[in-house]
Amino acid sequence: MANIQEVARKAGVSVATVSRVINNYSGVTERTRQKVEKVIEELNYEPSMLGRNLRTLESKLILVLIPSISNPFYTEIINGIEETAINLGYNILLCETDSNPEHEQRYFGLLKKRMADGIISMDPAVNKAKLAELAESYPIVQCSEYDEDINIPYVTINNELAAYQAVKHLVKLGHEKVALISSDERYLYARERKCGYERALNEFGITANEAFIYHTESISFEYGQHAMRKLLDLKDRPTAVFALSDILAIGALKEINSSGLLVPKDIALIGFDKISFSNMTYPALTTVAQPMFKMGAAATNMLINRIKGMRVESMVMEHELIIREST
Repeated sequence: MANIQEVARKAGVSVATVSRVINNYSGVTERTRQKVEKVIEELNYEPSMLGRNLRTLESKLILVLIPSISNPFYTEIINGIEETAINLGYNILLCETDSNPEHEQRYFGLLKKRMADGIISMDPAVNKAKLAELAESYPIVQCSEYDEDINIPYVTINNELAAYQAVKHLVKLGHEKVALISSDERYLYARERKCGYERALNEFGITANEAFIYHTESISFEYGQHAMRKLLDLKDRPTAVFALSDILAIGALKEINSSGLLVPKDIALIGFDKISFSNMTYPALTTVAQPMFKMGAAATNMLINRIKGMRVESMVMEHELIIREST
């Protein structure tokens, strides 16, 4: 592979002139620029991105922190991040933390070493104190899960309102015994969605039954099955279930079907997120749709503006209750 010295030699110019052409600097005549570009094409010369990045102190790389790459919730958000980043001249690196502090520190180190320009964090278990400390010196944006007590801009939806509307839909259908399959309440989204669940019940004079609230350790298909099994074992079982994610809801649906009961005839079911699988179940799952692609795109635009030194404001996007056959 040709190097910059060979390009300069064949074009009859200095290495500095070749560098100015590559970096679109002024001070080069159009005739010289065309001559150098022709030699670059002939020799198939590819400038060293590392060298350019060291000179500009930019890597054009964005780190995207996610707890698990296998969770389909993140797929469409990542698509929004990637498309927007590429259109603006940046690349992304997916960083699966597995909610492991050691993994987090490794990725934070990339930012401190200037090997990346900023971070979009989607990990609900990320160390918020360390993230806030890092954000004092480096561009960081939160997407979906956030902490409003730290000074980091975020893109999200109104989780409390979305859950309220979902559970209100069940109550208006005549369900008074509504169960909640929740997640770890260390996470803000779990606390907010539980608040929405309780608000809807209270509005209709229904007292929340603690036996109907099941907290899972994490978001997984198996935990959804297990939670539903426990709810079905109750002597006075619920007639409707609101699950904090589609993955939990799909697990619950499988358990209901396995028990010989019918959805929604015996038990109505609502999920959250509108992942692609939610329309492939039988029956199709009623769910809360988040504008995931738009959230990813907005987070990326915000981060790049932060990288450029601009101020950005947090954003709460619209959600939608998608009513399907499971209710």
